[in-house]
Amino acid sequence: MAICEILSVGTEILLGDILNTNTRFLSEELAKLGISVLRHTTVGDNPERLREAASTALGRSDIVIATGGLGPTADDITREICCKVFGFELIFSESIAETIRSYFGRKGTDMPETNLKQAYIPAGGTVFENENGTAPGLGMKKDGKCLVILPGPPYEMAPMYKKSVVPFIKEYAGGIIVSHTVRTMKIGESAMAEICADLLENENPTVAPYAKMGEALLRITAKAETEDEAEKMCAPVIEDIKNRLGNFVYGIDSENIEGRVVALLKENRLSIATAESCTAGYIPKRITDIPGASSVFEYGAVTYSNAVKEKVLGVRHSTLEKFGAVSPETALEMAAGIRKISGADIGISVTGIAGPDSDESGKPAGLIYVAIDAEGYSEYDTVETGRNDREYNRYVSASRALNLVRIYIEQKRG
Repeated sequence: MAICEILSVGTEILLGDILNTNTRFLSEELAKLGISVLRHTTVGDNPERLREAASTALGRSDIVIATGGLGPTADDITREICCKVFGFELIFSESIAETIRSYFGRKGTDMPETNLKQAYIPAGGTVFENENGTAPGLGMKKDGKCLVILPGPPYEMAPMYKKSVVPFIKEYAGGIIVSHTVRTMKIGESAMAEICADLLENENPTVAPYAKMGEALLRITAKAETEDEAEKMCAPVIEDIKNRLGNFVYGIDSENIEGRVVALLKENRLSIATAESCTAGYIPKRITDIPGASSVFEYGAVTYSNAVKEKVLGVRHSTLEKFGAVSPETALEMAAGIRKISGADIGISVTGIAGPDSDESGKPAGLIYVAIDAEGYSEYDTVETGRNDREYNRYVSASRALNLVRIYIEQKRG
């Protein structure tokens, strides 16, 4: 099996100024070709450190894919350093220079002369056309090794990889790798792993647990000669996991809980409305991040004060007096109230203490109640994160509120 290392170039990545999504994209795509990515290396725009990183990567891997540093400025050094390390001389290409001039011409702007730096290509190498920018990608092969250099912007890199790089590295492919993700809610990674402990020992397909914010995942990965064979290997394992984990499973290969909920609402022609205190509009934001959510989302209310909870949502004064704003009773009345005033099929609510401090009554940060109200149905869930992390608490409680919707619709449909 061919071994690949991904080399990300850019000081801005090391400083955390940008999120490096290229490594994830490339790792997933290379796995489909049966090419193992064993290392991700990130290096800044420093000639000596880049030279060392490129040399080390080429010494221990069959394929090295470098991203970033193909721009026209002085700190864009990937092309020069990597080609020198690999032993390829750079030559000026008049045809690529003309392509760059035409790119600026179509935009109606003058081309800075520095952009001609991007017209230098490795003699004996392969040039990958950039349909979304000025920097072409480059490919080189020598002594059984392969070096690919791609632009850093994902909207330039990803199309170039799919169109040009895949055919270029196809000879290194070793079978097909297929992966699926079982996503769960309201069960911890360790508890999930314990239930599926024997499956984690499998070699093909493999089963690996992961933790995300408020969720736990199992990644099932199979390798076979064909995609169909790999899928057939994964299928019974996925079914076994679903049977073991039951209602904790909210989706297979779902991107997130909001995507799953919007899909279920659409399938069942149901609408939803939200009433929030500590999350302050976070749930509608996540719902409407999903394309087409306008067909299912009715109304959202942010009701921080008790007076507004009473006036807008109809929460009883006696409920707030007896149980407080942070209580299951208040959460349930908020959900019922928002459903009534919006006319939606489902109302959900969240009230609690996002943190970082406890409230006046001593209730801790991370104690949050979420509730759902529908025709003939109401339920609440208690979220206790044990954290003083405001963003984490808001995100997790929004997820748990959405999970109540998922459970309700699946039970109703079933």
